[in-house]
Amino acid sequence: MSRDNEEAERERSDWELRTFELPWYQWPFFRGMISLLMPPIGVWLLWRNSVLPLRRKFLGTAGLLLYGLPYAVLVILALKLLGVVDIEWQGGQGPSLVREKTVPNFRALEDSRDVQRRTLPEERLGPPAPLVSYWTDFRGPNRDGVNRQTTPVLLTNWPAKGPRLRWRQPVGGGYASFVAAENRAFTIEQRRDREAVTAYDLDTGRELWALSYPALFTEWMGGDGPRATPTYHDGLVYSLGAQGDFCCIAAATGKELWRKSILKDNQSENLQYGMANSPIVVDEKVIVLTGQASDGNSIVAYHRLTGERLWSALDDKQAYTSPLLATLAGQRQLVIVAARRVLAVKPDRGELLWDYLWRVEYDNCIAMPLVVGPDRIFLSAGYGTGCVLLEVYPKDNALAVRELWRNRNMKNKFNSSVLFQDHIYGLDEGVLACVAVATGQRLWRDGRYGYGQLLRTADQLIILSGEGELVLVRANPRQLEELARTPALRGKSWNVPALAEGRLLVRNGFEMACYDLRLHPPDEEEE
Repeated sequence: MSRDNEEAERERSDWELRTFELPWYQWPFFRGMISLLMPPIGVWLLWRNSVLPLRRKFLGTAGLLLYGLPYAVLVILALKLLGVVDIEWQGGQGPSLVREKTVPNFRALEDSRDVQRRTLPEERLGPPAPLVSYWTDFRGPNRDGVNRQTTPVLLTNWPAKGPRLRWRQPVGGGYASFVAAENRAFTIEQRRDREAVTAYDLDTGRELWALSYPALFTEWMGGDGPRATPTYHDGLVYSLGAQGDFCCIAAATGKELWRKSILKDNQSENLQYGMANSPIVVDEKVIVLTGQASDGNSIVAYHRLTGERLWSALDDKQAYTSPLLATLAGQRQLVIVAARRVLAVKPDRGELLWDYLWRVEYDNCIAMPLVVGPDRIFLSAGYGTGCVLLEVYPKDNALAVRELWRNRNMKNKFNSSVLFQDHIYGLDEGVLACVAVATGQRLWRDGRYGYGQLLRTADQLIILSGEGELVLVRANPRQLEELARTPALRGKSWNVPALAEGRLLVRNGFEMACYDLRLHPPDEEEE
């Protein structure tokens, strides 16, 4: 052994003797724990002492808490290094301590798909049986989070154990939702260092095809993976990855028909949290938002069959919302919530119709706009912003917009509200709230569901909480009326649910599941 090694070994031995030959109560670990426990004990003793003046109690409390803060940080870091806890951003004002982060188990995912490939009948890869294609866009056909299908009839009273689970299985990472058509469910997910656009059998959950390409978007706060839900239209699936990979895919076979990088194609820069807008099909165009572009390339329309560029418009930095096709003041228009304003353009050539200044801290516009009348649109955002009701009206052979009311009674952060009978229901910083459209008055605020998502079907709200619980709530403007609750997913759940032919599809960055909400489902065994 060299002299240097001998000295290092001697120093290590001396440290062990000094540490572990001491009595246990003098070991550094226990001394650290005692230091950590001193502040709460000291605070308790301070406030138990009725003689001390109030000012001294407050000052003593602040001092003790500051004293214990470094020890608390060290203990948390030690527990994280030991694998006892982890740190995850769940949507509140700061990170949360969790037992495990909500990340994909790639080994389990790959094993699951291998089994499906070995057992999947070849004929299932052919053209699917023709069925109604209804839930074809992000948050439904009108992008408003409402299911208007009357067939099949859905359960209005869930069993005590929740609706029937049809299937559950691992899924790749990301925050995309599902669209459903042709008895298939489509989504986009992160699989190791590749993005994969995937198709699943709606009844069994079996993977029918997966189109993947090299792409890995990672962001320490929001997490890894794609953010934008694909769009289905007339036998084709349009997907946008987090780094701008824009694909047109045959829904039946998974064959790629064309692909573009919208960042390169438009000399644009990615947003901090990645591309998060779902493509929208209008007539023969498919329209996307391009991040941080200039030279009139902020909004781009491509031919939906060939990928040929048709038009581009404006220079806005975009946000984390999807375009919305609406008719306001009698004119069809594409409404877009950009990073620093909400605006509307003509779908045929991108000409600006109107705009309204709408600033959110960190440019984090995330909630979708909500049409609440023939000429009225509702906007909401978190980060202390609040909500506003706008009226679009004709003026001098053009369109203009004015503010009807504005307040902080609804702050949609990572989620969007729904409309029912002149009332808006949404998660106000994680708490369900009801706001009157006419006045902006908040009628009630109750029930903590975290930074989850909600849909509406008839007079019922289906909520996927931020922690993965499914909750059924009556859309009641007088009070919170919770009807049922059941665990659905494990971990942080920010992905929007989808409702297709009576099947409720839910997922997060770890697993996916399908629940049968039909009142009279076919007599089949559960998978």
